[in-house]
Amino acid sequence: MTSTAPVPDLPIYRAKIEPGWIDYNGHLRDAYYGLVASYAVDDVMDHLGLDAGYRERTHCTLYTLEVHLHYLHEVKSSDDLGVISSILDFDRKRIQIGCRFICSRVGEPVATAEMMLLHVHQGDKPTVSSFPDEVSALPISQGVPRLARILRSELPQDRP
Repeated sequence: MTSTAPVPDLPIYRAKIEPGWIDYNGHLRDAYYGLVASYAVDDVMDHLGLDAGYRERTHCTLYTLEVHLHYLHEVKSSDDLGVISSILDFDRKRIQIGCRFICSRVGEPVATAEMMLLHVHQGDKPTVSSFPDEVSALPISQGVPRLARILRSELPQDRP
């Protein structure tokens, strides 16, 4: 994958933890980390101009190919949960996004996620499509470290 310029400031997504998201241990259910990451990616898409207007005009959107989640600390119903997203890489058809889940109760990320997204033209038969020039020209950094390296440094050392 290739990238070209500095990363724009991306918004921090703030999630409201719903009571139904909490499991029998009093922690956020694992499935809801994925939901929160998905909403955070929606914010990134809007911020980059891949919003509803873009989707309507081009009939293109992003499909999620892969998601890798790492649970580092439990999140409780009283926590304020935020997601800091970073564009890790992109090429003419894909964007790779990293997410760090944060809450003020814990001084380090409570979870991380890495997502690979594919640009798709929707229609009777969805097909992979290159980004138009307006998207390819977005300021995205090649100097951003890969999330896998960040994950290794943030995972507790006693984990396998």
